[in-house]
Amino acid sequence: MLHTERHRTQRTGWLRAAVLGANDGIVSTASLVLGVAASGATTQTILVAGVAGLVAGAMSMAAGEYVSVSSQADTERADLAREGRELAESPVQEHAELKAIYVGRGLDEELASSVATQLMEHDSLGAHARDELGISDTLAAKPVQAAFASAGTFAVGAALPLLMVALLPASVLMWGLAGSSLVFLALLGLLAARVGGSPVVSSIVRVSFWGALAMALTAGVGALFGVAT
Repeated sequence: MLHTERHRTQRTGWLRAAVLGANDGIVSTASLVLGVAASGATTQTILVAGVAGLVAGAMSMAAGEYVSVSSQADTERADLAREGRELAESPVQEHAELKAIYVGRGLDEELASSVATQLMEHDSLGAHARDELGISDTLAAKPVQAAFASAGTFAVGAALPLLMVALLPASVLMWGLAGSSLVFLALLGLLAARVGGSPVVSSIVRVSFWGALAMALTAGVGALFGVAT
Protein backbone atom coordinates (compact mmCIF):
# COMPACT_ATOMS: atom_id res chain seq x y z
CA MET A 1 0.00 0.00 0.00
CA LEU A 2 1.41 3.37 -1.07
CA HIS A 3 2.07 5.70 1.87
CA THR A 4 2.71 9.33 1.07
CA GLU A 5 4.25 11.44 3.80
CA ARG A 6 4.00 15.20 3.85
CA HIS A 7 6.94 16.91 5.52
CA ARG A 8 7.17 20.58 6.44
CA THR A 9 10.85 20.98 5.56
CA GLN A 10 9.92 21.86 1.97
CA ARG A 11 8.19 24.97 3.31
CA THR A 12 11.33 26.30 4.97
CA GLY A 13 12.39 28.75 2.26
CA TRP A 14 9.15 30.61 1.67
CA LEU A 15 7.92 30.22 5.27
CA ARG A 16 11.00 31.93 6.70
CA ALA A 17 10.67 34.84 4.28
CA ALA A 18 6.90 35.10 4.80
CA VAL A 19 7.07 35.10 8.59
CA LEU A 20 9.97 37.56 8.56
CA GLY A 21 8.08 39.86 6.21
CA ALA A 22 4.80 39.81 8.13
CA ASN A 23 6.53 40.22 11.48
CA ASP A 24 8.59 43.16 10.25
CA GLY A 25 5.53 44.69 8.63
CA ILE A 26 3.55 44.68 11.86
CA VAL A 27 6.39 45.60 14.19
CA SER A 28 8.07 48.32 12.13
CA THR A 29 4.85 49.99 11.01
CA ALA A 30 3.19 49.83 14.43
CA SER A 31 6.37 51.14 16.05
CA LEU A 32 6.70 53.93 13.50
CA VAL A 33 3.07 54.94 13.91
CA LEU A 34 3.29 54.84 17.69
CA GLY A 35 6.44 56.95 17.64
CA VAL A 36 4.79 59.57 15.44
CA ALA A 37 1.58 59.45 17.48
CA ALA A 38 3.50 59.86 20.74
CA SER A 39 4.98 63.10 19.39
CA GLY A 40 1.48 64.56 19.21
CA ALA A 41 1.08 64.45 15.42
CA THR A 42 -2.32 64.54 13.74
CA THR A 43 -4.03 61.42 12.45
CA GLN A 44 -3.36 62.46 8.85
CA THR A 45 0.35 62.84 9.55
CA ILE A 46 0.40 59.46 11.27
CA LEU A 47 -1.25 57.79 8.27
CA VAL A 48 1.13 59.43 5.78
CA ALA A 49 4.11 58.27 7.82
CA GLY A 50 2.65 54.77 8.08
CA VAL A 51 1.94 54.44 4.35
CA ALA A 52 5.44 55.70 3.53
CA GLY A 53 6.82 53.12 5.96
CA LEU A 54 4.77 50.37 4.29
CA VAL A 55 6.06 51.16 0.79
CA ALA A 56 9.65 51.68 1.85
CA GLY A 57 9.64 48.61 4.06
CA ALA A 58 8.14 46.31 1.44
CA MET A 59 10.70 47.39 -1.17
CA SER A 60 13.51 47.10 1.35
CA MET A 61 12.41 43.59 2.33
CA ALA A 62 12.16 42.50 -1.31
CA ALA A 63 15.58 43.91 -2.19
CA GLY A 64 17.21 42.56 0.94
CA GLU A 65 15.81 39.06 0.53
CA TYR A 66 16.67 38.96 -3.17
CA VAL A 67 20.25 40.12 -2.65
CA SER A 68 20.95 37.86 0.34
CA VAL A 69 19.33 34.75 -1.15
CA SER A 70 20.98 35.44 -4.51
CA SER A 71 24.33 35.46 -2.72
CA GLN A 72 23.46 32.08 -1.25
CA ALA A 73 22.44 30.81 -4.69
CA ASP A 74 25.73 32.05 -6.18
CA THR A 75 27.64 30.16 -3.49
CA GLU A 76 25.67 27.01 -4.20
CA ARG A 77 26.32 27.28 -7.94
CA ALA A 78 30.04 27.81 -7.33
CA ASP A 79 30.18 24.76 -5.06
CA LEU A 80 28.33 22.66 -7.64
CA ALA A 81 30.67 23.78 -10.41
CA ARG A 82 33.69 22.91 -8.29
CA GLU A 83 32.20 19.55 -7.39
CA GLY A 84 31.53 18.86 -11.07
CA ARG A 85 35.19 19.50 -11.90
CA GLU A 86 36.35 17.26 -9.07
CA LEU A 87 34.07 14.47 -10.26
CA ALA A 88 35.51 14.74 -13.76
CA GLU A 89 39.12 14.87 -12.57
CA SER A 90 39.08 12.52 -9.56
CA PRO A 91 36.10 10.14 -9.72
CA VAL A 92 37.77 7.51 -7.53
CA GLN A 93 38.47 9.99 -4.74
CA GLU A 94 34.94 11.38 -4.98
CA HIS A 95 33.54 7.85 -4.72
CA ALA A 96 35.62 7.32 -1.60
CA GLU A 97 34.27 10.56 -0.10
CA LEU A 98 30.68 9.52 -0.74
CA LYS A 99 31.34 6.05 0.63
CA ALA A 100 32.83 7.55 3.80
CA ILE A 101 29.72 9.68 4.27
CA TYR A 102 27.48 6.61 4.16
CA VAL A 103 29.76 4.68 6.49
CA GLY A 104 29.52 7.58 8.91
CA ARG A 105 25.73 7.30 8.73
CA GLY A 106 25.78 3.67 9.76
CA LEU A 107 26.23 1.52 6.64
CA ASP A 108 28.93 -1.12 6.50
CA GLU A 109 31.75 -0.49 4.04
CA GLU A 110 30.58 -2.96 1.41
CA LEU A 111 27.03 -1.62 1.34
CA ALA A 112 28.25 1.99 1.49
CA SER A 113 30.50 1.37 -1.50
CA SER A 114 27.65 -0.24 -3.43
CA VAL A 115 25.27 2.61 -2.65
CA ALA A 116 27.86 5.21 -3.64
CA THR A 117 28.52 3.39 -6.90
CA GLN A 118 24.86 3.11 -7.85
CA LEU A 119 24.03 6.70 -6.94
CA MET A 120 27.01 8.05 -8.88
CA GLU A 121 26.02 5.98 -11.91
CA HIS A 122 22.50 7.41 -11.71
CA ASP A 123 23.33 11.08 -10.91
CA SER A 124 26.85 11.64 -9.73
CA LEU A 125 26.63 15.41 -9.21
CA GLY A 126 23.19 15.16 -7.62
CA ALA A 127 24.39 12.57 -5.12
CA HIS A 128 27.39 14.67 -4.07
CA ALA A 129 25.34 17.87 -3.98
CA ARG A 130 22.80 16.28 -1.66
CA ASP A 131 25.01 14.19 0.61
CA GLU A 132 28.35 16.02 0.57
CA LEU A 133 27.31 19.66 0.13
CA GLY A 134 23.82 19.54 1.63
CA ILE A 135 22.20 21.10 -1.45
CA SER A 136 18.85 19.77 -2.65
CA ASP A 137 15.93 21.02 -4.74
CA THR A 138 13.84 21.36 -1.59
CA LEU A 139 16.30 23.55 0.31
CA ALA A 140 17.99 25.31 -2.60
CA ALA A 141 18.04 29.10 -2.53
CA LYS A 142 15.20 30.71 -4.51
CA PRO A 143 15.78 34.50 -4.59
CA VAL A 144 12.63 35.54 -6.48
CA GLN A 145 10.37 33.41 -4.33
CA ALA A 146 11.92 34.80 -1.15
CA ALA A 147 11.67 38.40 -2.39
CA PHE A 148 7.99 38.17 -3.33
CA ALA A 149 7.05 36.27 -0.17
CA SER A 150 8.83 38.75 2.07
CA ALA A 151 7.57 41.92 0.35
CA GLY A 152 4.00 40.67 0.03
CA THR A 153 3.68 39.57 3.63
CA PHE A 154 5.39 42.76 4.84
CA ALA A 155 2.73 44.81 3.05
CA VAL A 156 -0.06 42.70 4.54
CA GLY A 157 1.45 42.94 8.02
CA ALA A 158 2.00 46.69 7.71
CA ALA A 159 -1.56 47.26 6.53
CA LEU A 160 -2.97 45.95 9.81
CA PRO A 161 -1.66 48.76 12.08
CA LEU A 162 -2.63 51.31 9.44
CA LEU A 163 -6.16 49.95 9.40
CA MET A 164 -6.32 50.40 13.16
CA VAL A 165 -5.11 54.00 12.82
CA ALA A 166 -7.93 54.69 10.39
CA LEU A 167 -10.55 53.04 12.62
CA LEU A 168 -9.53 54.03 16.15
CA PRO A 169 -10.46 57.42 17.64
CA ALA A 170 -7.53 59.63 18.58
CA SER A 171 -8.31 59.34 22.29
CA VAL A 172 -7.49 55.62 22.39
CA LEU A 173 -5.12 55.39 19.44
CA MET A 174 -1.92 54.69 21.38
CA TRP A 175 -3.23 51.89 23.58
CA GLY A 176 -5.58 50.52 20.95
CA LEU A 177 -2.85 50.31 18.34
CA ALA A 178 -0.35 48.74 20.72
CA GLY A 179 -2.86 46.16 21.95
CA SER A 180 -4.16 45.24 18.50
CA SER A 181 -0.63 44.95 17.13
CA LEU A 182 0.29 42.51 19.89
CA VAL A 183 -2.80 40.48 19.00
CA PHE A 184 -1.74 40.47 15.34
CA LEU A 185 1.76 39.34 16.33
CA ALA A 186 0.38 36.56 18.52
CA LEU A 187 -1.80 35.36 15.64
CA LEU A 188 1.23 35.44 13.34
CA GLY A 189 3.21 33.36 15.82
CA LEU A 190 0.34 30.89 16.00
CA LEU A 191 0.04 30.66 12.23
CA ALA A 192 3.79 30.22 11.74
CA ALA A 193 3.86 27.48 14.36
CA ARG A 194 0.94 25.65 12.77
CA VAL A 195 2.35 25.82 9.26
CA GLY A 196 5.89 24.95 10.31
CA GLY A 197 4.96 22.36 12.92
CA SER A 198 6.85 24.12 15.73
CA PRO A 199 5.79 24.70 19.38
CA VAL A 200 2.93 27.21 19.50
CA VAL A 201 3.58 28.89 22.84
CA SER A 202 7.25 29.64 22.25
CA SER A 203 6.47 31.01 18.79
CA ILE A 204 3.80 33.37 20.14
CA VAL A 205 5.93 34.54 23.06
CA ARG A 206 8.93 35.14 20.81
CA VAL A 207 7.21 37.42 18.29
CA SER A 208 5.07 39.18 20.91
CA PHE A 209 7.99 39.99 23.22
CA TRP A 210 10.19 41.56 20.57
CA GLY A 211 7.26 43.39 19.04
CA ALA A 212 6.26 44.87 22.39
CA LEU A 213 9.83 45.93 23.08
CA ALA A 214 10.17 47.64 19.70
CA MET A 215 6.89 49.51 20.07
CA ALA A 216 7.68 50.61 23.62
CA LEU A 217 11.10 51.98 22.70
CA THR A 218 9.85 53.79 19.61
CA ALA A 219 6.91 55.32 21.46
CA GLY A 220 9.34 56.47 24.13
CA VAL A 221 11.53 58.17 21.54
CA GLY A 222 8.48 59.86 20.01
CA ALA A 223 7.31 61.14 23.37
CA LEU A 224 10.81 62.32 24.32
CA PHE A 225 11.43 64.29 21.14
CA GLY A 226 7.85 65.27 20.37
CA VAL A 227 7.30 68.89 19.49
CA ALA A 228 3.55 69.13 20.02
CA THR A 229 2.30 71.15 22.96
